[in-house]
Amino acid sequence: MEQSDDSATPTTPRSRRAAAFGVHVFTALGAGVALLALLEAVREHWSAMFGWLGVALVIDAADGPMARRLDVVRLQPNWSGDVLDLVVDFVTYVFVPAYAVTASGLLLPLAAPLLGIGIVVSGALYFADRRMKREDNHFRGFPGLWNVAAFYLFLLHWPPALSSLFIAVLIVATFLPLHVLHPVRVVRLRRLTLTLIAVASVLAIYVLARNFEVGPPATIALCLIAVYVIAIDGAFRLVRSLKS
Repeated sequence: MEQSDDSATPTTPRSRRAAAFGVHVFTALGAGVALLALLEAVREHWSAMFGWLGVALVIDAADGPMARRLDVVRLQPNWSGDVLDLVVDFVTYVFVPAYAVTASGLLLPLAAPLLGIGIVVSGALYFADRRMKREDNHFRGFPGLWNVAAFYLFLLHWPPALSSLFIAVLIVATFLPLHVLHPVRVVRLRRLTLTLIAVASVLAIYVLARNFEVGPPATIALCLIAVYVIAIDGAFRLVRSLKS
């Protein structure tokens, strides 16, 4: 949600103000969904946890267009949509997945709590970084998508040592000058990107419905889509450098 110095006029209908505030309530519901996800994680119902985190993703994707359509920034200037988004995103993208990764038994026992702390600390710092998005709308560094990283960790189910290394590399990558694709805001190849994200969403639902018991085709397809999101910008830069 973008900020503005404008404020609602006294003649603005109360119903419009209420509708605008309702968008903030809708965004804040993501925190409630995060609590439901955490409760499922405590019970080790991992598929249900990821299902609720998926609901949080839908809320996060929908609230921005709703806010712009209902002119929330102008009609509710005392409430910061930016701050609210960051609060909710931290618990859904970082905190709950960090608990899942730490408590799942997928990591080395001695490393798990340290890596869990690394996830939440690096995630908090990343969300506070004003440079997290580049001018071309690519993320700078690993963009704190620990819900996605945790999903792949559960899907691939590597040996604990390899899973621990994977998490450690992502923590470090948070602070590296990488360029990671924003699937909606990056204009280049947007149609292809959105198509692949839609395919990944369907496959993720299938994986959760099967409680992560899926064959190689689904796993390989999801991994290839992840590689596309992470590496496509680097590939374009490499091609441009070879041509120059």
